[in-house]
Amino acid sequence: MNRTQPLVLGIESSCDETGVGIVRGTTLLTNTVSSSMDEHVRFGGVIPEIASRAHLDAFVPTLEQALSDAGVVLDDVDAIAVTSGPGLAGALMVGVCAAKALAVATGKPLYAINHLVAHVGVGLLDGAGSGRHNGAGPQLPENLGALLVSGGHTEILRINSITDDVQLLGSTIDDAAGEAYDKVARILGLGYPGGPAIDKVARTGNPKSIRFPRGLSQPKYMGTAEEPGKHRYDWSFSGLKTAVARCVEQFEARGEEIPVADIAAAFQEAVVDIISSKAVLACREHGIKDVLLGGGVAANSRLRELTGQRCASAGIRLHVPPLDLCTDNGAMVAALGAQLVMAGVEPSGIRFAPDSSMPVTSVSLPA
Repeated sequence: MNRTQPLVLGIESSCDETGVGIVRGTTLLTNTVSSSMDEHVRFGGVIPEIASRAHLDAFVPTLEQALSDAGVVLDDVDAIAVTSGPGLAGALMVGVCAAKALAVATGKPLYAINHLVAHVGVGLLDGAGSGRHNGAGPQLPENLGALLVSGGHTEILRINSITDDVQLLGSTIDDAAGEAYDKVARILGLGYPGGPAIDKVARTGNPKSIRFPRGLSQPKYMGTAEEPGKHRYDWSFSGLKTAVARCVEQFEARGEEIPVADIAAAFQEAVVDIISSKAVLACREHGIKDVLLGGGVAANSRLRELTGQRCASAGIRLHVPPLDLCTDNGAMVAALGAQLVMAGVEPSGIRFAPDSSMPVTSVSLPA
């Protein structure tokens, strides 16, 4: 196996994107994604069974397209990497079974990796935004943090080593930010997916028109730097979602027109305000000087703007990969797989099982 510039095929199927990416070391050769989002629109959210069946239909064509785009064949591949968790159990099973079948058929080593850490690993690809070159390819900065915001996750991480030492500093205790966007968009009649719809409408609204709650921001949850509260770096969005629903009900009860744009803008401001403020607080108090923003909600214009402003004020460098690498994709899986190969980490074999609640501290599964 080539451990200096390994050719790694990555497979992602944790939610509604079937992703196959191929990298050579830190060079991205292809990032091929097939999304089943359109099949979930009428339900207002991802339906696990539909997603799983869509992965079954899409995997082989996506794999063939990726190999063609990269100009390689399976025999050329040094290793295979696959998302083993966290994610939807049925969706993960499709990707894992496909990866195991490829590994057995080709004799290639298989790495079972963490979906969340892969979002950070994508920053090591050439031109992806957070890597620094040392002559042997990009290297992650020291004192690196990662803010991951998506439909399933909202977390702030400290990356001591991308291959074996990731620390969870804070996370949502209920809804993820993207999940809250979807639910509020449904309340406002904006459709699915909620993130882009609210972001668009909010641009014409007044974010100061309504003051929605910022969950877990009270002193009893925050504590102090010397005596941190239990949820100092954590988020909660379920109360915010309920507050929006009550607000809409009050307008309806009074027979007044619902100010959709203002509510969307005020809701979005509440979300990005608490996310960015707590993320910057965690970074400052842990000596983190660089932070990578990833996940589907990284596409949100206001989140990128406010997080950028607050990071700059705190002397923190914000790195945002290209948007197609922020959302779930196979390239990020291949990128982390390549790092594991180059670090000499042993492959996982084929006896592992997908773990829908795989902790972020597990970068990969041991053999």
